[in-house]
Amino acid sequence: MKLYILPGACSMAADIALREAGIKFELVKVDRRTRKTPDGVDFSEVNSKGYVPALRLDSGEVLTEGVAVLQYIADLNPASKLAPPAGTMERYRLQEWLSFINSEIHKAFTPLFAPNASEDMKEYARANLTKRLGWSATALGSKPFLMGEQFTVADAYFFVVLGWSAHVNFDLGPWPVLQSYQERIGARPHTVEALVAEGLKK
Repeated sequence: MKLYILPGACSMAADIALREAGIKFELVKVDRRTRKTPDGVDFSEVNSKGYVPALRLDSGEVLTEGVAVLQYIADLNPASKLAPPAGTMERYRLQEWLSFINSEIHKAFTPLFAPNASEDMKEYARANLTKRLGWSATALGSKPFLMGEQFTVADAYFFVVLGWSAHVNFDLGPWPVLQSYQERIGARPHTVEALVAEGLKK
């Protein structure tokens, strides 16, 4: 199994999840500038959409879209409890969180990374992030993880996107609960492993 990533991108959530699930895989870093893999393959040949993550299964099939990849990984090892069982209300709650992170937080960061985005676009994005993260902080409350007492793939994803705030000068100071959450997830051994493997931590 191969996981194609850009270091620090949303694909890191799948990197963390695979380690948490105890699944052996090969990490393939796509060059951010050339969009080629270390062996010279154009990444668009792996995923014609052109973005990470992409998970090449042992069968040769390629699975894309972070939310789908994360749930697939969780279901490979149900004992890891990275996702509640399919068909349960708890599983739909997980999907609710994954959808929210994907569409309301992940995408709100996009203009802040875009060099050609106008200041008006960036201001709109910051206002959206402020609302969405404020809601997230209230929803998290005193719980250790988004779903309560159990770490899930949603936590891996949320950790990654929260981490982007430091790269776009977006202050998480108004939400101490999110800051402590970020530190807590960042200290998990498999999160540290992923950060080191992606070259983001020594």
